[in-house]
Amino acid sequence: MSFVRPAARAPRRTLLAAGAGALAAALTLSACSGGSNGKSGGGGDTNFVTSTGGISTVAKGERPDAPELSGKDLTGSPLDLADYKGKVVVLNVWGSWCAPCRSEARYLEKVAQQTKDKGVQFLGINTRDTQTGPALAFEKEFGVSYPSFHDPIGKLMLTFPKGSLNPQSIPTTIVVDRDGKIAASAPRALDDKALRSMIDPIVAEK
Repeated sequence: MSFVRPAARAPRRTLLAAGAGALAAALTLSACSGGSNGKSGGGGDTNFVTSTGGISTVAKGERPDAPELSGKDLTGSPLDLADYKGKVVVLNVWGSWCAPCRSEARYLEKVAQQTKDKGVQFLGINTRDTQTGPALAFEKEFGVSYPSFHDPIGKLMLTFPKGSLNPQSIPTTIVVDRDGKIAASAPRALDDKALRSMIDPIVAEK
């Protein structure tokens, strides 16, 4: 009669290392997400209705106020959302370290150029870039012409109404209507078609 030796167990330190690696990967995905689970981020009752494409919208008259955003851009110049009152403002949260942000950058610039004569202003919120150098290099590489707030620790992101922006979902794009209300949000990377489907109905509002 022969016996089969049971498989040796992996050393405990190997298992711990594997677990730590999986946790790090999960945190990386949560911090730089290119997809959407179909729900608006952050929770809370904000009257958002999410489409199958992951773009959440709010009916006119039910929209929350956009926060007061002011600070400095990546060159150190003052930047204030209030200066664009009366325009449709497209806010994009991004970081130079974020791969999905790189994939959507050319689409954002393309649509910014297409819609600027229609009263649309694009603004970025650059986050988790502790130094502006990498962010400026990103803008140069992708030909980004519109300014971005420098928000290295996510302070500006935390001023948004609960449910309108999840600080862990980067990139995120938010559209603010001419009355300064948050009209749409998408916690994922977008192409030009998705951007136009998000922006055009708000531009067309009277």
